Amino acid sequence: MEQTISARQLEADYDAYGAAVFRLALAFLGQRADAEDVTQETFCRLLYRAPAFADEAHKKRWLLRVAANLSRNQLRGFWRKRVTPLEDTVPAGAPEEREALNAVMALPEKFKLPIHLYYYEGYSVAEVAEILKLGQSAVKMRLKRGRELLKLELGGSN
Repeated sequence: MEQTISARQLEADYDAYGAAVFRLALAFLGQRADAEDVTQETFCRLLYRAPAFADEAHKKRWLLRVAANLSRNQLRGFWRKRVTPLEDTVPAGAPEEREALNAVMALPEKFKLPIHLYYYEGYSVAEVAEILKLGQSAVKMRLKRGRELLKLELGGSN
């Protein structure tokens, strides 16, 4: 059953979860404008189509799942294939952080998302599996292979 939420509650939810939704969309799409569009659409879905949530953690996982699905849809879209991407920079502190973030952003989607959710958002393997609708063993394997790709890309020996 869908619930209605007030504008005040929507604003509080955006303040609490907007940054996480935006980061996930940015990890998916790689462009700030596209990530902003997905973030906006995610919170529109919260406003108009939100189910009843058991707790705040359930609400955050729901928002991230919606953002992931909207991002996937945008990547498959007709116009996405016919647009020249703008040069977009992802803010990061030190040059090492920028290099690592760029390496993560360059990973294939199947490795980038589990790494983003696990390391940047702090979710457990079980929570990542729930958000991405995968098995826990699949998430563990994607994390392992993603780390291997990052190690090769960054030239680390650890």
